Amino acid sequence: MYRLLFSLIVVSVLCLNAQAQIKPNKFGKGIQLMGKDSTYSLKMGFRFQSLYVGDWTLADDSPDYESNFLVRRSRLKFDGWALSPKLKYKLELGLSNRDLSGGNNDEFRNAPNLVLDAYVAWNFYKNFSIQFGQTKLPGNRERVISSGNMQFVDRSRLNSRFTLDRDVGFQFKHHFNPFGDFIIKEVFAFSQGEGRNVTEGHFGGYDYTLKVEFLPFGKFASKGDYIGSAIKYEETPKLAVALSYDINDNAVRERGQLGSFIIDDGTYVGRTLNTFCADFMFKYQSFSAMGEYTFRNTGGDLGSFVYNEDGDEIGTYYTGNALNLQAGYMLDKNWEVALRYTDVNPDAGIAGDENYYTMAISKYIVGHKLKIQTDLTYLNNETKDDHFTWRAQVDFHF
Repeated sequence: MYRLLFSLIVVSVLCLNAQAQIKPNKFGKGIQLMGKDSTYSLKMGFRFQSLYVGDWTLADDSPDYESNFLVRRSRLKFDGWALSPKLKYKLELGLSNRDLSGGNNDEFRNAPNLVLDAYVAWNFYKNFSIQFGQTKLPGNRERVISSGNMQFVDRSRLNSRFTLDRDVGFQFKHHFNPFGDFIIKEVFAFSQGEGRNVTEGHFGGYDYTLKVEFLPFGKFASKGDYIGSAIKYEETPKLAVALSYDINDNAVRERGQLGSFIIDDGTYVGRTLNTFCADFMFKYQSFSAMGEYTFRNTGGDLGSFVYNEDGDEIGTYYTGNALNLQAGYMLDKNWEVALRYTDVNPDAGIAGDENYYTMAISKYIVGHKLKIQTDLTYLNNETKDDHFTWRAQVDFHF
């Protein structure tokens, strides 16, 4: 499959070269092409993350150590516009084993989860736009930030337990300036509800997401409200505050767009999931800070546990709340130190409370496009042994 994919990319580039003008750019900006008649543009890029993980279990009787080397992510990205810069598109493919995993069941037609993003976006009137296809829902900030632009080696536990993730459907976007530099952004998403790449039907209800974001001091440099760390120096304080609310009606997966499908004797079983998130991003000069709070519950009085007629548990929705706070300071020569605290509190009986304390050191060689990151985390778990985890990662983004 990989050989075929690579061959198609090479042939496409050669064919496009005959009909377009290639515009070389500096490292990290990808390969950019422009149609000779200026009716389209295309930017192609790839990136990968090579990761080491060492984990120490702090058991009293026999402390244990495990390690792992892996390609955490490997991605191909294509984006640009067609006919007009107001009609944009994006296609992103995930090629590592971690990217492709999770599709080996009937709902995905037993195929790899290759496609991450595939959408078109049309700015049809002034500050109004509509987007159709598969992409990230407008949920918590940490998830919307690209995995190539993170302040730490990876996202927090809050994100892995409570994020909305990707889905297929429509997104309506609008922004305006009520006065001065003050900006308000609104997004409404209507999506299928089961997550990305589901091919064998619509099993539950639909998903509805509303997000409102406030930027009281104007725009961040280079879209820095969705980029980790103070990569761009902000001369004046910049702040973004957002609220989002998601209703996943009759959700049949344990975490909405993620997790196991809940099935009772061949029939999909669903409950409504309600997810709220409040987050912020603040940057000033060499300092950056980001925070998120989220909670999720099930609608009605049925609770988070699903049982069949015999009283056997067949599924558990991950509900509860979590808090994530992180901050970093950029030193000379693009070195950064950062700290993160994450508190995860699932509802009773689902799992134990978790507290994560993380310290990171990063060297940004070419911003987020070429960087080396390492972090050390102490995990205090209510129901399991505590852990120390050390991670080191190289991120290369052409």
